Amino acid sequence: MKNSYFDLINDNFYFPQEGFNLQDKHLIFNDISIKYLIKKYGTPFRLTYLPKVGSQIKKIKNLFAETIKKNNYQGNYKFCYCTKSNHFYNVITQALKHNVNIETSSSFDIDLIINLLKNKKIKKDIIIVHNGYKTDNYLDKIVKLQNLGFENSITVLDSRKELDRLLKRSGNRRVKIGLRMAVNEAPQEAYYTSRLGIKQNSIFDFFQNDIKDKNNIELKMLHFFLSSGIKDNMHYWCEFQKALNLYVKIKKESPDLDAFNLGGGFPIRNGLNFKYDYEYITNEIVTNIKNACTENSIPDPDIYTEFGKYTVGESGAIIFKVLEQKLQNESEKWYIIDNSLMNTIPDAWSIHEKFILLPVNKWENDYERVNIGSISCDGSDYYNSEDLNQEILLPKFDNADKEPLYLGFFHTGAYQDAISGYGGIKHCLIPSPKHIMIDIDENGNFIDYIYREEQTAEEMFKILGYK
Repeated sequence: MKNSYFDLINDNFYFPQEGFNLQDKHLIFNDISIKYLIKKYGTPFRLTYLPKVGSQIKKIKNLFAETIKKNNYQGNYKFCYCTKSNHFYNVITQALKHNVNIETSSSFDIDLIINLLKNKKIKKDIIIVHNGYKTDNYLDKIVKLQNLGFENSITVLDSRKELDRLLKRSGNRRVKIGLRMAVNEAPQEAYYTSRLGIKQNSIFDFFQNDIKDKNNIELKMLHFFLSSGIKDNMHYWCEFQKALNLYVKIKKESPDLDAFNLGGGFPIRNGLNFKYDYEYITNEIVTNIKNACTENSIPDPDIYTEFGKYTVGESGAIIFKVLEQKLQNESEKWYIIDNSLMNTIPDAWSIHEKFILLPVNKWENDYERVNIGSISCDGSDYYNSEDLNQEILLPKFDNADKEPLYLGFFHTGAYQDAISGYGGIKHCLIPSPKHIMIDIDENGNFIDYIYREEQTAEEMFKILGYK
């Protein structure tokens, strides 16, 4: 009877699959040997595979280009990268190589834009969509950006009051704005209507009374966003249709309006059985907008998306070593890893986000159901099947084995560093693991290097005020 971990994966999933393979019984991630990285750098470590950023952008841009051509759609597609998903300079500059636009969400994002300009990574004609609640500091910096010559800076209003506050700062300059429509969130959310955006039933009156025929205001965009992202379900298409109907209504009286922003992005693979028909969804988006515009005799708008997680999520991984296995009762076995899950993949701990979990080695061993525990003292610092509605099955091993078991959480490239506070104070003062980045040179050879070493005690003590 076949009972190895390899047989388990091979019998239940399509494997190997994009990004994952085996070589000499060890896991390969995007053609990179994890075994090689472990031998060179030790564990734990965070990995960013930079070429994946560009390949994700190419996929979506090509998909929209093909769909637009097939439907004789007259508007253009605009890809915006959400800086909040991953702020690392190496990651953002990798995305910028592929002619993307940028979405910002806070005042410091504007400082980031100015830094990229100084380093000649962007030009002033780039489209920048400013989302989020606009503090005074945020608005001041948006106006500063526009005064520097960023003519394609679009301030998406999160509330009606933001318009007056923006106009007071912009002087005689004609400002480009967008309107964000508040959506009804999915039924399982703790609230019914999102706090973000302007109430749908008041947007048109706001346009009529405060925006229309104002020479100093150019309404460019209608924006809507669901926190659950773009999904093929009744809830998403219902909110999509509401936004599309509102766009049509305003467009009939606003010649400047020419952009329909879908906000939240496509999902990424969070399991080996992941299925999502990107081509079908893209076609549905384009054809629905096309049909609505044709029926109402208005031009097809430019379609904007704000893809952050989709762009960078699948570029990331975190590799751990199992220090010890502990059988705490008849049925619960724990694999203790050499860092903290709360600190390194906080989405899994806080909102039960799923990531692809695979062993690096011992694929030929039998497997068993386990829980994964961290070295912190917090009882909540674990990963198991009950919380994630999936069985955690991993290879068996012996504590006396010469080679330890190594585990990887994959597709962790979005949000984890920002949420955990990269370089800051960690729970139980467990350090942030070293961060390895991998790129490809002009000859197609892999280049791996340490972006940042493991956090030291001195670095944390300095933050905490110790002498």
